[in-house]
Amino acid sequence: MRVLVAPASLKESLSAAEAARALAEGARCAGAETVELPLADGGRGTLECIAPAMGLLIREVQVTGPLGWPVTATFGLSPDCRTAVMEMASASGLALVPPGQRDAMRATTRGTGELVRAALEAGPARIYLGIGDSATSDGGAGAAQALGFRLLDSGGKDIGPGAAGLARLAQIDPHARHPRLGQAEILVACDVDNPLLGRRGAARVFGPQKGAGPNEVRQIQENLAHLAEVIERDLGIDVRTIPGGGAAGGLGAGAVAFLGARLMSGAEWVLGALEIERRLAQADLVLTAEGRFDAQSLGGKAPMTLARRARAAGIPCAVICGSAGPGSEAALSEGVSAIFPLVRENVTLSEAMARPKELLAGRAEEAVRRFARCGSV
Repeated sequence: MRVLVAPASLKESLSAAEAARALAEGARCAGAETVELPLADGGRGTLECIAPAMGLLIREVQVTGPLGWPVTATFGLSPDCRTAVMEMASASGLALVPPGQRDAMRATTRGTGELVRAALEAGPARIYLGIGDSATSDGGAGAAQALGFRLLDSGGKDIGPGAAGLARLAQIDPHARHPRLGQAEILVACDVDNPLLGRRGAARVFGPQKGAGPNEVRQIQENLAHLAEVIERDLGIDVRTIPGGGAAGGLGAGAVAFLGARLMSGAEWVLGALEIERRLAQADLVLTAEGRFDAQSLGGKAPMTLARRARAAGIPCAVICGSAGPGSEAALSEGVSAIFPLVRENVTLSEAMARPKELLAGRAEEAVRRFARCGSV
């Protein structure tokens, strides 16, 4: 039996590569041959997944981290310098901020703009920017400032960092923007399809993950709506309802407005670069994984996108996840054959976080043995 092991990362627990090794170990215990294919969808780990397939050379850049202190971020450059690839998580990601210090109102995407600027100065014709796993909710304002846009208050002074600074925004002046913006094609790989505003918008869905309480979620929503109004007035672009505009705290919308970017599915891009159709043709079963599998997973995340591809190829796909939440059952009608959560009656969340490799291997072995016995999972 041939098993394609293709997980995403389990946030704050295992990287995609670590998860793949654990799943493969369990599958081999059940007698399977395995191929490990770590996945990402624009968020953390995207560059690591893509770099070998594209032959990228990795460069390091010191940039401004989410809360202002310096961090070392990376981008990949093709040998001919025509293509650059980066992920905003390495510059402005949630993993860069300890849980007790997360501040959705103050976190800035300035470092992401500095990373894009470094890539632009290398002269590529095309830049891929993965967005996801962000600490930020500033609609890309910080990135815009790093690339030369002036975001001014009513007194003509630059606004402060983060979502909080957007409340004072009165004018956007694009005249000093980086000269290579508009010369390089910028493609933004989103890990979700949420819009900037509304019930599924950046503030309401993702703000709490970044440390925002109910009052701050309301403030972020209001401030992002204000940013969208000023963008439409001063730049002539309506970013309110763009699918993916709410990704990375509104950086998706900001990338369209400030970088002239085109948004695309990060999962589809990664799967294409990894030649997923060829790999599926060589598999009898697919095992994928992520930390929490719920309704958000159906909106552009890599495991669900892979499951849909597997169904189209006639290959069963099992999802092994840290926990299964509301909405996960809908995946069973869209390509997922079975869901195996680590957290269940006899395993608590803290236990799952303490020994994820062991539990992933055990659930993978269970899934493969069930498939070998029944012909399905």
